[in-house]
Amino acid sequence: MEYKISELVAKSDTPKSTILYYIKEGLLPQAKKLKSNVHRYNNEHVELIKYIKYMKNEMGSTNDQIKLALEKKNNSFSSSYTMLEPLMSTLSGIDANAKHYSKNEFIIHYDIDENLLNTLLKDGILIPISVDDYTHKEASIIHLIENFLDVGIEYSIIKEYVKQANILSKLEYEMQKQLCNVRSDENFSTLWKIMFETLFNTKEYIFNRSTYKVLFQGLKEEINEKNKL
Repeated sequence: MEYKISELVAKSDTPKSTILYYIKEGLLPQAKKLKSNVHRYNNEHVELIKYIKYMKNEMGSTNDQIKLALEKKNNSFSSSYTMLEPLMSTLSGIDANAKHYSKNEFIIHYDIDENLLNTLLKDGILIPISVDDYTHKEASIIHLIENFLDVGIEYSIIKEYVKQANILSKLEYEMQKQLCNVRSDENFSTLWKIMFETLFNTKEYIFNRSTYKVLFQGLKEEINEKNKL
């Protein structure tokens, strides 16, 4: 279906100036030119505008990140994972301005016990982005483990987190494959919303609320026990 610019503005709930800016920046394809001053847009424009707005507003993606992803649009939700670059950057949890260290530099800079570091790597508690790439994120985890050890408590809960995280990651991978199977030009932006909302909002909501529920129940039981005394 084809739309006038006024119709595209209404359908996408996006100002004309913004749409023209997206086209200028290469985020949207050029409109179909019928005459010198007559242009038509289609459903692809509508779907891409939804995607662009979501990536900007919810994920904080830059124009360059979105443009890079959209250059590989036809590979989205395919085994290539090319379009997952903005998602992978977010999942890494590393700030763009973070300082990176080699393993030796990291040990010296943060005064890390190398044996403890190697143990945590073996246990899968430390997961550097690459073999020789460490940041303050890894340092914070090591310091947490050191606190466990300082008070004489085994960090078994962290080990259990690793096991559960591996199970969850496999479920998320299965979700991604299911999205691949139903992908079309018409549901492009919706699939991405499913992916991002599940990974960054729903997961946090379910886990935190579950913890809240258990701790709240424990608190009630503790109060009841005290009242019986």
